[in-house]
Amino acid sequence: MKTTVDIPEKLLREAIKHTGAKTKRHAIVTAIEEFNRRRRLEKLAERLHGSCPDFMTQEDLRRMREDHKWESAAQ
Repeated sequence: MKTTVDIPEKLLREAIKHTGAKTKRHAIVTAIEEFNRRRRLEKLAERLHGSCPDFMTQEDLRRMREDHKWESAAQ
């Protein structure tokens, strides 16, 4: 899709630097793809948050680390 957008030069230069893009278009497309990917990951994380009751809690992990029988298994 062709469009005309006024993008601040400083932001565009930074996007080009971070993406390693050779063109402005490539930098913008890469930045948009990365933005969309991160949003999809955020939504996935929100849906999965708390949905795995069998995962070890922080308290379980602390107890396991303090339990001496695990020390010999880790070595």
